[in-house]
Amino acid sequence: MMTGSHCYCFFGIISIFFSLIIHTLSSTTPHSCLHHQREALLEFRDEFPIDEFDPNPWNKSSTDCCLWKGITCDDRSGQVISLNLVGTFLNGSFKTNSSLFRLQYLRHLNLSYCDIQGEIPSSLGNFSRLTLIDLSHNNLVGEIPVSIGNLKRLRLSLGKLNQLRYLSLAANELTGEIPSSLGNLSSLLELRAPSLRVHGGGSQVPDSIGKLNDLRVISLGQNTLNGAIPISFANLTKLYHISLRSNNFTSTLPSDMSVYHKLEHFDVAANSFLGSFPKSLFTIPSLQVVYLDDNQFIGPIEFVNTSSSSSPKLEILSLASNIFIGVVPESISKFLNLGEINLFGNNFSGHIPRSISKLVNLQTLNLASNNLEGQVPACLWRLTTVTLSNNFFSSFENPSQETLIQALDLNSNSFQGPFPHWICNTKGLSFLDLSNNLFNGSIPLCLEDSIASFSDLILRNNSFSGTLPDIFANAIELRSLDVSRNQLEGNLPKSLINCEALQLVNMESNRIKDVFPSWLGSLPSLHVLILRSNEFHGTLHRHDHVFVGFQSLRIIDISHNDFTGTLPPYCFSSWRGMTILREEDDPYMADIINESVFYRNSMVMVSKGVELSFERIQQDFRAIDISGNKIYGKIPESLSFLKELHLLNLSGNAFTSHIPRSLANLTKLETLDLSRNKLSGQIPQDLGELSSLSYMNFSSNLLKGPVPRGTQFQRQNCSSFSDNDRLFGLEEICGKIQVSPPTSQQPEKLSEPEEELFSWVAAAIAYGPGVFCGLVIGHIFTSYYHKIWSKKNTISCR
Repeated sequence: MMTGSHCYCFFGIISIFFSLIIHTLSSTTPHSCLHHQREALLEFRDEFPIDEFDPNPWNKSSTDCCLWKGITCDDRSGQVISLNLVGTFLNGSFKTNSSLFRLQYLRHLNLSYCDIQGEIPSSLGNFSRLTLIDLSHNNLVGEIPVSIGNLKRLRLSLGKLNQLRYLSLAANELTGEIPSSLGNLSSLLELRAPSLRVHGGGSQVPDSIGKLNDLRVISLGQNTLNGAIPISFANLTKLYHISLRSNNFTSTLPSDMSVYHKLEHFDVAANSFLGSFPKSLFTIPSLQVVYLDDNQFIGPIEFVNTSSSSSPKLEILSLASNIFIGVVPESISKFLNLGEINLFGNNFSGHIPRSISKLVNLQTLNLASNNLEGQVPACLWRLTTVTLSNNFFSSFENPSQETLIQALDLNSNSFQGPFPHWICNTKGLSFLDLSNNLFNGSIPLCLEDSIASFSDLILRNNSFSGTLPDIFANAIELRSLDVSRNQLEGNLPKSLINCEALQLVNMESNRIKDVFPSWLGSLPSLHVLILRSNEFHGTLHRHDHVFVGFQSLRIIDISHNDFTGTLPPYCFSSWRGMTILREEDDPYMADIINESVFYRNSMVMVSKGVELSFERIQQDFRAIDISGNKIYGKIPESLSFLKELHLLNLSGNAFTSHIPRSLANLTKLETLDLSRNKLSGQIPQDLGELSSLSYMNFSSNLLKGPVPRGTQFQRQNCSSFSDNDRLFGLEEICGKIQVSPPTSQQPEKLSEPEEELFSWVAAAIAYGPGVFCGLVIGHIFTSYYHKIWSKKNTISCR
């Protein structure tokens, strides 16, 4: 039985149910597109050339334009209220009388990434209902007017856009000043205009921009705006984000920013400000994020002394890549909510302030590339990311509590002494770079306890000695291992076979004495293997297997070791990483450790006869260097399969027989060094057709015959063909060939005409002195006997 209250409840529910149905039916019956709006849209699209790869997305046979891609209509009136063609290749300019401006009820206009050119038409200001304008990432040119009411330059009237919430003109080629009339947009939520190029050294952001007194976010980066940050910015009491990175302001910004009411994003990023540190900014109580990096601010940084006037909510402070000098002030510690400090690339000196220990929320600290020195305080080890590279730090305190550090970059300082054992106690350390310091002693076994979380272990260019410990059994995340340029010895640790994520192994310039680690060929992601300048020995293959695996290998440098034996014809046939290219997100080998650390792999390698330091390794670079060993026999034909190879260095071995003609299949080869071998036969003429081949060296072999006449050959140095007695056709490369005197190592043989000529010259030279000497001796002999004969005659007469 149903009670009265239940009845009331039941009928109430029924009433609500039917009300919802009626409301739903009335609200879900969309009004069809209005005919004149449909025609306006079609005319607008026809104003731009049709791209054959991106045809018109609107079907002219369809009468309801509200169903077209990128179009949104008002459900009740059928008016077009949103036009979103982001990414559509328009490749043209706005017409001054464009049919677009007949869509008077438009609220959202998004034409970003459309390759629109020309100026922004002044008629855009007639869209009084617009709340969003996004014309970013196009090729728009011209100037934004000085004021909304003054339309002399661009004739752009935005003063009527009283409802505008979002305006993005980012990544165009706009010039001129930011118009002061934008201050009329009291409800503006976002204004971004990166890539503006302001003309004239004295141009400023107009004072009237300060009328938006409810401004929340200022971001004017990636322009060439100039001037100083005005003190009046302190009036922006609701500002929480300011980005002025990469600008060139040389005069003051508008003095009155206090009347921007509801602006939440104002982008002046990527310009270059010049001036002293804008300490008045840091009196804004709501300020949370400050990006002033990549400008020309000069002098020391200092903050207002009164703590009550500071910005208690400040979380991110980035002053990187300026010309700040002096010490990092102790007063930085009063911003207790700071989570990230970036002072990279300035001229700060002195010590890290001890007061930084008060910043209990600090997670990321970047002080790299300054002139800081002394001891690193222990409080930093509780941060997650610490970057102190390229300074003059000499020591650090051991942590007094559990370390939370995930990325630690101490490279290029003056640290010395043994490996810091406290690192063994870290639990989440992913990136460790101690390279280019003065560390010595052994690499500790205890590192095995923490290496499971490592992605990169960089110990390059120190004085570590002893063996590389076998600690990699659990290092399944390890991608880069660089211990080059130390004094390590012994064998290569077999536990590296467990590092399935390993991409780079660099053991260059140590004293490692082992056989070739063919077992590394099973690693699926190994891209770079550098064993150069060690004491590796033996053959490169065992049981008729050589270089088995290595399917992802792109660069191998095993030069200057004691490898011997031959290379079978098929030995490179499995190296797929050198036969194909994959699309990569980054053109260089790199690791993204976290939001603040981005590490690029580096290496040293001989290229075009010169030892070069590759600060970045290109993803598409392919190289093989086996030089300076004792490998003999034929050059393997399977090298010709490596279509992506850029560098091939087989010099300083004992290769014999001919140079394979199939090397001409390596169409991307840039460097070919076959010098100092025992190669015979002719240089393949087909090599002259390799247009990319810019350096080659065939010297000190037993080659004969004509040198190929290709353009690349004619550009080589004469020394690239020296010590090949039977090569000819070098006149265009070496000029007139001069006969050099024979050396003790390789006496020169004379041809028959030269030898005959030499004999006659020698005879002539010897004949003259011989006759002269004969006459003199004859005269002396005759005179002597004449005297004796005369004397005998005298005696006999007596």
